Amino acid sequence: MEFFSFDEAYLKRLRERDFPTEQHFVAYFRKLLLIKLRSRLRSSQAVDDIAQETFLRVFKAMQVEGGIRQPERLGAFVNSVCNNVLQEFYRSVDHGASLDDDAPEPVDKLIDLEGFLVTKQTREQVRKVLALLGDKDRQLLRSIFLEEKEKDDVCREFGVDRDYLRVLLHRAKQSFRAYYERSQADGLPQAKQ
Repeated sequence: MEFFSFDEAYLKRLRERDFPTEQHFVAYFRKLLLIKLRSRLRSSQAVDDIAQETFLRVFKAMQVEGGIRQPERLGAFVNSVCNNVLQEFYRSVDHGASLDDDAPEPVDKLIDLEGFLVTKQTREQVRKVLALLGDKDRQLLRSIFLEEKEKDDVCREFGVDRDYLRVLLHRAKQSFRAYYERSQADGLPQAKQ
């Protein structure tokens, strides 16, 4: 594997959510994270979950002012975040968290987009919130939740693999939730142009 040197321009493109740069970032670090996590965990689901959580936290840190100050140390930062997520996982297992196949699924704290479509008023609210999202997020949420397209079809449509689709979907759901909660608190802001 060839190592990549990260610089301020690369980090700036990531902060601006440049699609090819994000794809490179995920593909590059996913290989490294999988090597690390597979040597420490038996469950492939746990490996995927920890890698995904690592990416989400790193992307979130990139958006925070002063979150990442030295782009040349981005690799070390990703590794540290992964270590923290892995330690949290170990602690949850040590404290009796059940990993049995029969264990109930944890409650998803994200908004259930399909559940919003129950009433006419709610459908209208969802439509208004979707109008506030960026084109990519809006199209992704519509494809998955409203049109119920197969994820492989959505991957082809967006030109991404299943792993990166999870990242995009999580971000779109987070954006939707933020706008929805804001609309509940103080009315809907103006739609994006």
